[in-house]
Amino acid sequence: MQTLDAKNAQIPILGLGTWELRGRDCARVVEQAVRLGYRHFDTAQLYGNERDVGDGIRASGISRSDVFVVTKVAPDNLAPGLLIRSVKESVGKLRLGEIDLLLLHWPNKGIPLADTIAALVEAKRDGLVRNIGVSNYTVALIEEACRLAEDRLVCNQFEYHPYLDQSKVLAACRARGMAAVAYSPIARGSAKSDSVLARIGKPYGKTPAQVSLRWVIQQGVGAIPRTSRVERLAENIDVFDFSLTDEEMTEIAGLAHPGGRIVDWAWSPKWD
Repeated sequence: MQTLDAKNAQIPILGLGTWELRGRDCARVVEQAVRLGYRHFDTAQLYGNERDVGDGIRASGISRSDVFVVTKVAPDNLAPGLLIRSVKESVGKLRLGEIDLLLLHWPNKGIPLADTIAALVEAKRDGLVRNIGVSNYTVALIEEACRLAEDRLVCNQFEYHPYLDQSKVLAACRARGMAAVAYSPIARGSAKSDSVLARIGKPYGKTPAQVSLRWVIQQGVGAIPRTSRVERLAENIDVFDFSLTDEEMTEIAGLAHPGGRIVDWAWSPKWD
């Protein structure tokens, strides 16, 4: 599978998001995903399923070195002592050794970013994680975090799909040599019924969801669609045997609109 080369961190460009997956169902989906060719798995402390994701990976029988595992520090754990303690707990739940990529899940205005970034760097230097990065960071936050970090931040994970223009954040990531990884790349299912995506996908024999995913990864952006259905797992990974034309890429980008954002909480930063 194609990878994102972000400052020597080789991140598989397509992965499995696991938000809302729990227990045996989560482990089963992860195990099946490995067998279908997935090598990038995304979890988080907030999801409450790190143990289940680890169980699924081990049950698949795949070598640990062949999978790339991402988890994210909860906003309430961003104070230095709490961050390190919580990461050790995540490592214990996953039972996969070092975490491949640790992200700060959301910014927390109540905790100085300098303290959080210092603790994030410490987690890497202590051997708990191989790579570090951020999630849901705006252009200004990316610039501040990179200025503060004494180690390389390799990734920013954020909402991205055809209905949301993220050109400013993408440009900031590229300027810093950071990988961009899109969560909700099918807009939580909205893309599945899009007539424009359906029309574009028809000559390729692809579904609207597959066109949406192809549009994301063809920009050199990672994508981590979430699904609990095994048949959807197979559909989502079947996006490497066609390419969209420049005209199709532009038309899909034109679907973006001011109300396109899906994920927006009370604690969200001021979006670009």
